[in-house]
Amino acid sequence: MDLLRSLPIGLYVEKPFSWLHRLDPRVKLGWLMSLILSPLLANSPWRIFLVVFLLLITWLSFIPWRVQKKQITWLLLIGIFIFILTAIAPDGLSITYQPRLPESEIAITQPTEYRYTLYSIGTFSVTRRSFDLAIRVSTLFFTLIYSSNLFLLTTAPEEITAGLEDLLSPLNKFKFPVTEMILTLTLALRFIPLVLEEIQNLIRSIRTRAIKWRKLGIKKSIQIWVIVMEKLLENILLRAEQIAIAMEARGFTSPQKHQVQWHQSRIKTNDVVALFFLVIFWVFRGFIG
Repeated sequence: MDLLRSLPIGLYVEKPFSWLHRLDPRVKLGWLMSLILSPLLANSPWRIFLVVFLLLITWLSFIPWRVQKKQITWLLLIGIFIFILTAIAPDGLSITYQPRLPESEIAITQPTEYRYTLYSIGTFSVTRRSFDLAIRVSTLFFTLIYSSNLFLLTTAPEEITAGLEDLLSPLNKFKFPVTEMILTLTLALRFIPLVLEEIQNLIRSIRTRAIKWRKLGIKKSIQIWVIVMEKLLENILLRAEQIAIAMEARGFTSPQKHQVQWHQSRIKTNDVVALFFLVIFWVFRGFIG
């Protein structure tokens, strides 16, 4: 079991170096926020378009399938499950009313083929409202998670923090601690692989001991897992202390006095093209979405 490969959460894929990697992090942040905000108050066709758009971008970026297959598969399965569960759930419009005409006359004088209930199988029914709500919820779930994951896969942590610092730099006029916040974010992104590594080592240590959980019972099993969680917390705090000692040994006193430029942000031709398509994206969102 290798958590660092099976769960690449917040990890940066260095190769192959695609055109998504070459984009400026500020431009990619703009696209990420657009993909997150554009589904708000949008219709169902636009939400479906966002899912197709993200899958198309992934295919055009030539990211290795071994990196994406588990995440795309699980997200699609969870999205389909959410869609089915929401579609067959009651839509909250259980209205009872008294028709003005007899049933026979209503059937004869029906002017259109409109039906509020689309499908009905036994006690389950899919209405127009529940079907539309299912599309909205499932596509929103996929868009939010997958767009963030695609951004993290193609953007180094240093690039993310550098882009955020540039975008938030106007807040320095209001004495907002932008540099301290960006330093904290950088350390947090760097700390994620260390946490996964500690979890992986503890799971391997439990497996090597071949514990028979059925013979232990529920009470003793809970006690063992409590000990494991305490050990995990202790190891994580030890790693954090080691990082703090390493920073102090290098003379680090404050972020303002020891700024390290990890990444030089420069707007290039491909960034201008990406911004142009971002404007077109919002124009279509305004007229179609």
